Amino acid sequence: MYYSVGVDAGSVATKGVLFNGEIIDQLVIPTGWSPKDASYEVFQKLLERNNVQRQQVKKIIGTGYGRISMPFVDKTVTEITCHAKGAHFLNPETRTILDIGGQDSKVISIDDLGNIVDFSMNDKCAAGTGRFLQVMASTLGIDISELDNLIGENVKPQPISSMCTVFAESEVISLLAKGIEKESIMLGIVHSIANKASSLVSKVPLNNEVAFTGGVAKCKTVRSAISGKIGSPLFVSDNSQLVGALGAAVIAYNSIKL
Repeated sequence: MYYSVGVDAGSVATKGVLFNGEIIDQLVIPTGWSPKDASYEVFQKLLERNNVQRQQVKKIIGTGYGRISMPFVDKTVTEITCHAKGAHFLNPETRTILDIGGQDSKVISIDDLGNIVDFSMNDKCAAGTGRFLQVMASTLGIDISELDNLIGENVKPQPISSMCTVFAESEVISLLAKGIEKESIMLGIVHSIANKASSLVSKVPLNNEVAFTGGVAKCKTVRSAISGKIGSPLFVSDNSQLVGALGAAVIAYNSIKL
């Protein structure tokens, strides 16, 4: 038995996948201050808890913004390519991928083999990213994990005029001072993220299944808002946060020559 490993060092979380044609194990840990340490920890833990010997791992690929800090990998591949292959593996019908990560957002158009046709990225600021959502939730005293339970069906979104994290934070504080309910403000923030996502998606052809990936995809309220804005249902896998690492593992496995 032989394996490949994909490691995705993101700005917030580092993800890893142990693979042998299918997902054997997966792991997500906080990146912390050292992508290098977090990446190696993920790799080691995947091997240890599955009783896999290092020589059984024939290929390791690193991706994500911290990929340059992985001396133990055989190769590094961009997250665009890895997300394309990972999303295609989870759902071969996927042709468009919307990924909202901790520090950037991207939309990728792929063909029926998971190859990139077109893509666009928002990596100049944190607008519409997981970091933006996290900062706004913290300002409101809301735990993101409780967001779906907090916002009920009758809550009306409070429009948020700024997408700059600094200015939006000031705007949220001002709205709270005016007595606006935090649930309405939070839903307004979600809608502003959905608007940003819709604008990004419009930059590539929207075809067939649209996969929503990244940690933010776990939030049902955000999923619903984005789906409404782009006018298309979203495919969201239980492994949505692992798509980059999975794609790296798939690429690595397919390159193994025995």
